[in-house]
Amino acid sequence: MALKKENNPVPETVSNPELSIIIPLFNEEQSLYELTDQIVSAVDGFDFEVIFVDDGSEDSSWDVITELSGIYDFIKAIRFRRNHGKSDALQAGFEASKGTYIVTMDADLQDDPFEIPQLISMLKDGADMVSGWKKVRHDPITKTIPSRFFNTVTRFTTGIKLHDFNCGLKAYRREVTDSIFLYGEMHRYVPLLAKWKGFSNISEKVLKHHPRKYGKTKFGLSRFLNGFLDLITLLFVNRYMRRPMHFFGLFGVLFLIAGSVISGWLAYLKIFLGEPLANRPLLFLGILLIVVGVQFFSIGFLGEMINKGQVEHQKPGISSRIGL
Repeated sequence: MALKKENNPVPETVSNPELSIIIPLFNEEQSLYELTDQIVSAVDGFDFEVIFVDDGSEDSSWDVITELSGIYDFIKAIRFRRNHGKSDALQAGFEASKGTYIVTMDADLQDDPFEIPQLISMLKDGADMVSGWKKVRHDPITKTIPSRFFNTVTRFTTGIKLHDFNCGLKAYRREVTDSIFLYGEMHRYVPLLAKWKGFSNISEKVLKHHPRKYGKTKFGLSRFLNGFLDLITLLFVNRYMRRPMHFFGLFGVLFLIAGSVISGWLAYLKIFLGEPLANRPLLFLGILLIVVGVQFFSIGFLGEMINKGQVEHQKPGISSRIGL
């Protein structure tokens, strides 16, 4: 059912809003009217904008957004020609937003907009970002069990003590969203990306989670597999991008040592004990380990040479200056 101006007071649009609410969506036509009503009630008193990012919806979501934009001046929208994924949608929203504080939330009505004021309050109290925690979830077991396993592994590998990395409702200071870039399934690891950029004050808030009212979930088990692969990529790139020899050289040295020990032992048997080596598989293993070790070491050395030329053009972020 379409919203009407006379029944819905329209907040005044401002050029530099205090709050930007970014909502990525895919085939959520049924929930958009109700979601917009909830947001208007929830953030009353804020100067805000709402940015819908239509990630290639195949239903009438864009038509609904167009109608809403004719009713509410604070609504902005971006439409992708095809489905790119949540990370790309969020990144487009970050780049289009103008608010001092940024809130992201899903469009399926499971996130509660009335949590937003308290999230913003936590940012004003000093948090760099606040991640939601759906402590009591209203999702099928096929979604909750993989999610718990994913969060446990991510918490252990990253050292960030959050319970729900994948919660869509998060709040950020503008500096955080300006400092990160999302792609693939990286939206799951915004806290990790923020931490690596020097934003260490990452808080968590227990949120009210609602059962899905319309449609069905768009996320399958393949998303978790892709998420784990992206986590491995992130950890590897962060730890070894500027020091590739620490990774490849380590394995190279280990293989070289193992191959040399095996070859030395076989040489001792041949020279001093006269034992034949022709039918010993260990001989080929020793040779293989030495060759692989040299290759790993060479890759690390080449990586260091390439990285040396790139690092000279990169400067670290400076948080403040005195007397300059």
